[in-house]
Amino acid sequence: MSNIVTDLPGFSDSIHDAQQTFRALLGANARPGRPEKITAVMSVPRATVRLPSPTNATPSGLTPACGAACLTLLDLDVALWLQPSFTTSVKNWLLFHTGCRLTEYPDKADFALIEDLAALPELSIFNMGTEEKPETSTTLLIQIENFDMGQPVMLTGPGILDEQAIAPLVPQHFWDFWTENHQAYPQGMDVFLFTENSVMGLPRTARATIIS
Repeated sequence: MSNIVTDLPGFSDSIHDAQQTFRALLGANARPGRPEKITAVMSVPRATVRLPSPTNATPSGLTPACGAACLTLLDLDVALWLQPSFTTSVKNWLLFHTGCRLTEYPDKADFALIEDLAALPELSIFNMGTEEKPETSTTLLIQIENFDMGQPVMLTGPGILDEQAIAPLVPQHFWDFWTENHQAYPQGMDVFLFTENSVMGLPRTARATIIS
C-alpha cells in the first residue's frame, strides 16, 4: 500500500461530502428508478485519451458521482472487483483513498466497479449471496452515459408508487440478467447506475418489464 501514489485528492469536505453522497445512495435505493444528484466536490481520475470503441464504452475513468460513491462505500474491509478496462490511475486512486482490497475473482467481491457493460455479457459471475446470507451478494456500481436513451422498461416493487418508467442506456442483456436476478430474491444483486453527477438505484426487489 505504501508504494501507491496519486496526485488527485479525495473529497474537498470529507465529512459533508460523504454524508451527502450516502444520503443520495440511500435515496436511490429507497426510490428505485428515480435519479438522485450527487454534489460532492473532488477530482477524479479520467481517461487521458478517448479511443474509438466497438462497444461504445464510456471512457475508462471515473465520473464524479461514481467516484464519490466509491469513497463513501469502500474501506479496508471491502473486496472490490475492478473491471480491467479501467486505467491504472483509477486503481491507484481507489486504493490510496479507501484502502480497499482488490480481488480478481468476481464471486468473492463485495462491490464490482464496471464501466463497460457490453464487455460483461454474463453478470451472473458475481456473488448472488446464499439463502442463509443473501446480504453477502456483490453490489454492482455501473457507470453509464445517461438515464434516458436506452430501452424503456417499467419498474414495479417496493419503494415505487404503482410503476416507474425508466430508460437507462444499458445493453439488452442487462435486462435479461435483471429478470433472473429479481426472480432469485431474497438472493440476488443490488445495482447502482451512475452518470456524470447522478445515481439511480436498482435493488433486487425491483421488477423490470420491457416496454414494447
